[in-house]
Amino acid sequence: MGKREPNTALGRLLAESRWTHRQFARAVNRVGTETGTPLRYDESAVSHWLGGTVPRSAVRACILEALSRRLGRPVTHAEASLRVPRSHSTASTDTVEGMIDLGRQDMDPSRRNVLGAGLFSVALTIPGWQDVIGRAEAVQSGRTARIGMNEVDMVVAMTERVSDLDDQFGGRHARPMAASFMVNTVASYLRADASEEVRQAMLSAASDLLYLTGYMAVDEGLHGLAQRYYVNALQLAGAAEDHLTYCTTLRGMSVQAVDLGYGAKAVELANAAAAASPKAGPRMLAFLLGQQAHAAAQTGDRTSALRYMREAEAAMDRAESRARVFGSYDPAALNYHISQVRYELGDTRGAVEAMQQADRLRPGVYRRTRMHQRGTLAERQFEIGHLEAACATWHQALDDYPMVQSGRADERVKTMFSLLRPHLKNATARDLYDRARTIARPSLVS
Repeated sequence: MGKREPNTALGRLLAESRWTHRQFARAVNRVGTETGTPLRYDESAVSHWLGGTVPRSAVRACILEALSRRLGRPVTHAEASLRVPRSHSTASTDTVEGMIDLGRQDMDPSRRNVLGAGLFSVALTIPGWQDVIGRAEAVQSGRTARIGMNEVDMVVAMTERVSDLDDQFGGRHARPMAASFMVNTVASYLRADASEEVRQAMLSAASDLLYLTGYMAVDEGLHGLAQRYYVNALQLAGAAEDHLTYCTTLRGMSVQAVDLGYGAKAVELANAAAAASPKAGPRMLAFLLGQQAHAAAQTGDRTSALRYMREAEAAMDRAESRARVFGSYDPAALNYHISQVRYELGDTRGAVEAMQQADRLRPGVYRRTRMHQRGTLAERQFEIGHLEAACATWHQALDDYPMVQSGRADERVKTMFSLLRPHLKNATARDLYDRARTIARPSLVS
């Protein structure tokens, strides 16, 4: 058996990071915890890696992610002189094949835990517009009969129905439905013969469905899976030359990053979405600017955050005079962003006021959003010492909770239990706690 060669490339990266061996091991362990497979490495493991021991593939991914976060740039297997896992090296580069593989795995309950362990990566390579525009060669004609606009309209309508289900009931059950429709119907349409107009429209419809499915994965806390859906959506949007879905998806990726606390990555993605949006109308502009404001605020860039927010409010004022509505971005969504910006900048009371205004303005069809954001509002009321007001808001959130199947909704309830426990001598808090115990799953109470 030959002597192992030291991994000098990994050593250079570690030196660049200015971490000690112990700090590096802890960073890798933290990333491992995010995947649902906690690691317990110490400095001796790092010494083995530097000495040439090759860690298993899942640990390699954690090592690269930890270094990427520390260095603020993607670190590849090659740069760290770590073998590329076989599953990576043999992955299909065909966009439609990738969509089918992803959707098929998401449909399979036996794969759900594996997908759920997927890693959110700040180092994920995001394809730029010029890299994906016109990439029609990824969509090849197959044996399916020729399709027309009727099939496109059906995909659009089905996506809208799934979106409605997500808004009302959460994505836990709607996402597997979307994945099944994607694999069993949309994929065959993408490989069918069609006129150029129909082909482009079908690509665009498919990219919308992928974006929605990624958004539902975020709602369930499956962040690595969501990123994979989002990247597929970007690629199909480019093939369709659909700027709107491309920009919307980038913005969605920014929302995911900012909610996870990766402010710098959120800013990068929000700015990319804004830069890629040609001649955006006022509602689309507000949609993009609100996210830029939130991301900037999280990084502490107060000047940019407030400027973006003022511009978003002005754009929304212009949009409200027009009949056409862009998606669900409305005055309620704008006030949510105002609340988030205020909170990130330290104005919790102002954040509560804006979130209350968002709640008053939100259309009733958005039950999942209402439940989640009322939970957030209650947490901020609690934070400023308004216990009884917070309990009243939590009661409102619980009114919707039994009808919402959502990971983020579960997280709000779990946080509520944690915050209430030290205050159970208060009759109002105790009443809420007892009610919630009859509604929530036991795992959320403990």
